[in-house]
Amino acid sequence: MLDPQDEIVEHIGPMRAFAMSLCRNHATADDIVQESLVKAWSNLEKFEAGTNMRAWLFTIVRNTYFSLHRKRRREVEDVDGEMADSLSQKPEHDGRLVFRDFAGAFNALTDDQREVLILVGAQGFSYEEAAEMCDVAVGTIKSRVNRARARLAELMEIEDGDPVDVTDAVTTGIVAARPAA
Repeated sequence: MLDPQDEIVEHIGPMRAFAMSLCRNHATADDIVQESLVKAWSNLEKFEAGTNMRAWLFTIVRNTYFSLHRKRRREVEDVDGEMADSLSQKPEHDGRLVFRDFAGAFNALTDDQREVLILVGAQGFSYEEAAEMCDVAVGTIKSRVNRARARLAELMEIEDGDPVDVTDAVTTGIVAARPAA
């Protein structure tokens, strides 16, 4: 049986071909393969010896491609800087006021509700990972997250469809509803 470190090298060509089939761009495919190799190498201890290395690597390539694709869909090309020049900046005190309201509402939640919002919203763990950490069923975590977000919206007087005006990624992750998994 090959050492996993040596086996990775054997799959670089097929990984590149797979990345090319996904993105149809040589430079992007090379970037995807490079990022995938870094991820695979740094997580090699998670690979289970005796399982299909190629399938594991292709999964990493696929996930890397879709992450890049989602990221690029949100990006706006602004070669001449017109878009950047047209943007305005909110006063700094607005963020502090919103955060103060958020902190008060967040502290009013139960311990279970705060815990799941921190795990799933702020730390980015999947429902499954949070369920394992809390030693409860995945459905319990989903239910707690939904109830916690609903209670937080109620405390902050946020109606369905209202834009949530928060200034940092962690607060956005806690407040923003996550698609059902």
